Amino acid sequence: MKFEDWEPVYVQVLEEMGFDRAEDERAALMLSGMLEIKARKKDEVVGIDALRQVIEGKDVLVCGKAPTLGDEIENVDFKKYVIIAADGATSVLIMNGITPDIIVTDLDGNMDDEAKANELGAIMVVHAHGDNMDALKEEVPGLKKVIGTTQSKPLKNVYNFGGFTDGDRAVFLAKEFGAGSITLIGFDFKDENVTPLKKKKLVWAERLINMVMGEEI
Repeated sequence: MKFEDWEPVYVQVLEEMGFDRAEDERAALMLSGMLEIKARKKDEVVGIDALRQVIEGKDVLVCGKAPTLGDEIENVDFKKYVIIAADGATSVLIMNGITPDIIVTDLDGNMDDEAKANELGAIMVVHAHGDNMDALKEEVPGLKKVIGTTQSKPLKNVYNFGGFTDGDRAVFLAKEFGAGSITLIGFDFKDENVTPLKKKKLVWAERLINMVMGEEI
């Protein structure tokens, strides 16, 4: 998606959530520099063509990290899908012997599980924002097959495919790279057992996913 189409939504997110655009941009610059260093090792950074090869024309299953995920996966034939895990969903999948093809993460999930999935071949779509700069410094150097994203203005090696939370960014990603279909599991937008901040994020996640699935953006 073009940044000029995403930017008005991003501005609304910043205003409602009280986040700092300058910090998002600083995090993106930091990640960009880290990826430039990693690019010297060809197995550690992949281009966005790798995402297109995995996703385009395929039936994609986006797994959110709601508590319902563990039950929902029992009814899914994972062989039919390209699997995109939203951050913490990776742990549930790995626990059940399922390796996602792509992990969309801002690095606040169980990084031991995400690193394991990465070693097994998962592409890491690592998101930079103002609140995770310490995690970027700690985790990115040890990851392979990394693609960087931001919710602010994209850079030459840090992309913006749209989206705000891990879950809705995973859906935007599938849409951006031409998924034949997108199916969601592990999403509970009305979860009452979360913090007030998380509730606000869930409201945005639902709204943004509806925009993607309804092709309103």
